[in-house]
Amino acid sequence: MISSAVIMSALELGCIYALVALALFLSFRVLNIADMTTDGAFTLGCAVSATLAVAGHPVLALPAAMLAGACAGFVTSGLQTKLGIPSILAGIITNTGLYTVNLAVMGFSSNVNMMKAKTIFAMLQPGLGGAYKLLPVALITLTAAVLLVVFLKTRLGLSIRATGDNPDMVRASSINTGFTITVGLCLSNALTALSGAVLAQYQKTADINLGTGMVIIGLASLIIGETLMPKGKLWSKALGAVLGSVLYRFIIAIALRLDLPSECLKLISAVIVALAIGLPAIKSALKPATKGGNAKC
Repeated sequence: MISSAVIMSALELGCIYALVALALFLSFRVLNIADMTTDGAFTLGCAVSATLAVAGHPVLALPAAMLAGACAGFVTSGLQTKLGIPSILAGIITNTGLYTVNLAVMGFSSNVNMMKAKTIFAMLQPGLGGAYKLLPVALITLTAAVLLVVFLKTRLGLSIRATGDNPDMVRASSINTGFTITVGLCLSNALTALSGAVLAQYQKTADINLGTGMVIIGLASLIIGETLMPKGKLWSKALGAVLGSVLYRFIIAIALRLDLPSECLKLISAVIVALAIGLPAIKSALKPATKGGNAKC
């Protein structure tokens, strides 16, 4: 049986990592760009949040982390739009450079201990009681999802969506695709950094390797959510990303309850992504076999 503490932890972490799923929804689904900056931007958010929290500014740490993440997205978009570097390579280049940047932000230390630092959760604990972690992260995630959906329905948001669908048509309409790509990647990496910032204060620690494999985790959550929610509506896609992240954390929690080694979590994530992406092919492969079996009977 899964205890209430495990369920609470899965809900809290699911809400935190849902911000990464929303970020990948914007870059991967809306803009149709495979942004590999995610790992480095997540760690950057952790580093900025931890450093400012230790300095006594836990609330300021969240917008500061988002600004830092937006700067990372700006660099990636600049490499792509100004220098003509393919999107995947641009993300990899930025992600590689961010390793040194993240170390510098943390004072060239591989980790930052926040056990004695005041966090946003410690500030809210007296008023919220046992829900002092779940309510803030749920509010932050739902607010981010609502604002993202509202933004994508604005004129600029529609231009970003059009850029992902048909960039040639957008250019023919005298819309600067370089600008729309830049805005989209800045917002995407700002959301990713916000996720890292919240996680750092949630765990009271920041580590240089926290962002490793974050693309896989985000994609797993996003794809699981797409299978849960109906297609078509923008709000349902955003909500699906959040629900997918929560369900993904429950899957991980169950795996841990089965006494699987923690080193296997990345492999489990990769298998989940592969199965979710390959689900349509699996269904189509099983249909002929089912029909053939019925015919023989």
